[in-house]
Amino acid sequence: MTLFETLRSAFRGLTANKLRSALTLLGVMIGVAAVILLLAVGNGSSQQIRNLITQLGTNTITVRAGSGFGFGGGAASADTSTKKLTLSVADRLAAAGLGHVDAVVPQVSTSLTVSTSSATESSISVVGTTPDYFTVTTSKIGAGSPFTVADVTSAAKVAVIGSTLASELFPSGSAIGQTVSVDGTAFTVVGVLASQTSVGIQDPNSVLVAPISRVQRSYTGFGAISSLTVEAISSDAVTAAEGEVQVMLDQLLKYDPTSTTETAPYTISNQTTLLQTAAASAQSFTVLLGAVAAISLLVGGIGVTNVMLVTVTERTREIGIRKALGATRTAILGQFLVEAATLTLLGGVLGVVIALVGAQFPINGTQPEVLSYSIPLALGVSVAIGVFFGVYPAARAAAMRPIQALRSN
Repeated sequence: MTLFETLRSAFRGLTANKLRSALTLLGVMIGVAAVILLLAVGNGSSQQIRNLITQLGTNTITVRAGSGFGFGGGAASADTSTKKLTLSVADRLAAAGLGHVDAVVPQVSTSLTVSTSSATESSISVVGTTPDYFTVTTSKIGAGSPFTVADVTSAAKVAVIGSTLASELFPSGSAIGQTVSVDGTAFTVVGVLASQTSVGIQDPNSVLVAPISRVQRSYTGFGAISSLTVEAISSDAVTAAEGEVQVMLDQLLKYDPTSTTETAPYTISNQTTLLQTAAASAQSFTVLLGAVAAISLLVGGIGVTNVMLVTVTERTREIGIRKALGATRTAILGQFLVEAATLTLLGGVLGVVIALVGAQFPINGTQPEVLSYSIPLALGVSVAIGVFFGVYPAARAAAMRPIQALRSN
């Protein structure tokens, strides 16, 4: 029996019961589409995270107080211990003349209520910092101007607010030159930040940035600060700058990194570390999604087995006649294996088409990015599943004795 005759016989067998074949094909199609799409969603999510982290700046280092969650707020922050990050430590770090460090930006942060005569917004992130904040970080001025070094020196009551906060407090006009009340203290708005993409649960566009001296004087006290943002001279110098900052901070804070009894008074990280962590997490997420999708493809394969077993049962007499006419065991086996493989291949091709169409639309806010290897992988797996799950029914058909098959009703 030639290959062409085997294929023709397989197609004839599949079209003998169109509805049953279509439903089986549908199961494989859904499985293949799910594998490709879910892998694409995982990859798209990974790309999105990488882009967001890259936007944070590839030449910056973040130093956080204590375990990384400290805030220099309230009376509790008035700790003059040498083990704390303070504004004095930040100034001395900036003045140390580190070769790979370009700028050091101290920050204190707290959460307060910001209001006008017509609107009130609670739990707004209030950041106290220096003018370098607007050049070193991704918080850029969109309208107006930043506060100045003179404003920091005089602890001026001026502020730059995020675009979302500006639209909420001043929905009908410009916020520049207007007055806002921060927990009862009046501030003049001198600038509005350009809109930023949200990274996490906190909206970067709903923030108020003011001179660090004013925020410390009015709200947080002059103890520990929340964090330092250190700008390296280039993205290639980040690792060297991180090493310099770490050595200098250990000296300033009188901390011995080799000690087994002391807890580090700060944590330091850079965007490269975040990218590596995000990449590892995204990879695990993608693998998990692929595994979930593979289950649906496996279920489709089990459906192929069921259909082929029914097909063999229904065509027992046909098998007997073909064997009586001289069809070999290999020919019978090949016919039913080709039927199973053809069924899953058609389902796989349709699944790929559906996945490629579905990948053109965002899914839960994520734009899917189809992995180049996922299409041949899904198609190959679908055909392999057809062959694997078709072996038993095909072997059962090939093992039939002609006389027994012809006696079947």
